[in-house]
Amino acid sequence: MHNDEQNTFRDTLGIVNKEGKRTWLYPKKPKGRYYTARTILSSFFLLILFGTPFIKLNNYPIVLFNIIERKFILFGIPFGPHDFYILALMMITFIVFIILFTLVYGRVFCGWICPQTVFMEMIFRKIDYWIEGDAKEQKRLNESPWNKEKIFKKFSKYGIYFSLSFLIANTFLAYIIGIDELWNIITVPPSQHLTGFISILVFTSVFYGVFIWFREQACILVCPYGRLQGVLLDKNSIVIAYDYPRGEPRKKIQRNETRTAGDCIDCKQCVEVCPTGIDIRNGTQLECVNCTACIDACDYVMEKIQKPKGLIRYASSEQIKNKIPMRFTSRMSGYSFVLLFLLTIVSYSLITRTEIDVTILRTPKLFFQEQVDGRISNVYDVKILNKTFHPQKLSFQLQDREGEIALGEKVITILPQEIVEKKFIIFLKKEYIQTMNTVVMIEIYDEKN
Repeated sequence: MHNDEQNTFRDTLGIVNKEGKRTWLYPKKPKGRYYTARTILSSFFLLILFGTPFIKLNNYPIVLFNIIERKFILFGIPFGPHDFYILALMMITFIVFIILFTLVYGRVFCGWICPQTVFMEMIFRKIDYWIEGDAKEQKRLNESPWNKEKIFKKFSKYGIYFSLSFLIANTFLAYIIGIDELWNIITVPPSQHLTGFISILVFTSVFYGVFIWFREQACILVCPYGRLQGVLLDKNSIVIAYDYPRGEPRKKIQRNETRTAGDCIDCKQCVEVCPTGIDIRNGTQLECVNCTACIDACDYVMEKIQKPKGLIRYASSEQIKNKIPMRFTSRMSGYSFVLLFLLTIVSYSLITRTEIDVTILRTPKLFFQEQVDGRISNVYDVKILNKTFHPQKLSFQLQDREGEIALGEKVITILPQEIVEKKFIIFLKKEYIQTMNTVVMIEIYDEKN
């Protein structure tokens, strides 16, 4: 880590060899307390992911992102184009949260919650270990000729991969079109839902290609989040770090020797379990997804050689270098304040949001009229926005004084996500009008029942 030869790792990618060709990775199966915790958390995450499309509220999905029809439902609250500002605020808040979270805790999201990592490490990689064995057995199988064993294992794995990719594709599509529409696509002939059928095939092919071939390259080459680390992380950010003052100089362990070297015995177990093929002892790197496999591997070795755990652990570079506790910096405080401010605005917008918006304004360029019966009339414009996904029926009545609202129809029907504009006339007795600006209260009733 401290000489030119070791720092050359930054000039290359671990997944590319000297000839520029891809190096296929065979990470060793991890085990340990962090891996167990990630397995439990991933199981909970997968339960939510696959179960959410089936949860309904008032006969509508609790979550829906129908970009095509511009229908969005988040936790049972319907959103449309008119709520774009709230969605934009929520997106900005989420981005600030990611920035703050990364600034403080590094790339822990990638290792513990990111769907790509959860699917790859907790489902598809486990299938590899189950069918083909650990890293050495997988490599041996891939390099062996096509015999009965290889044909059986490969086609078994590919078949399971395709089935899971099909399931993930259907789940992904359910979040877009809803579980009911997805069920129609599945149960009727493809000719009746050709677009939906093609969408399922496309999504299945994409997921299948990612998990059977693209794999860790999605995190290293495609995902922009890893590249943001260079901007977001600082010396106080919590990352998976190698305690180099304690571990250096590295030296293989030998029996019956008085050890003067560091605690790192250069066993390379941390490298062998890494799903992106890096050596964490070189420091924070773009490819690291904070999966904690190296921590578990190193802790296991430290136990065997009777050394303290934590040679590789969650820590900041400042903690490793100066042996100081974590500090909440002014930069973290600034992002926290901005995040709290945005959360306040989003919360206020959601609390004050109504399902129906009604705007009433006096029709411009028209003056009041004195009727034959002595009453005074004025013309108003009413604009009604139905934010829900079911029809609304409304009626209007004067609240605070006798009078009449001439609307042309007693009940106005507004279709889902529709804007209706009407005109109506208010008739009042002359004695009720004392000033040029007379306030009237209008009650709006829900007549759908």
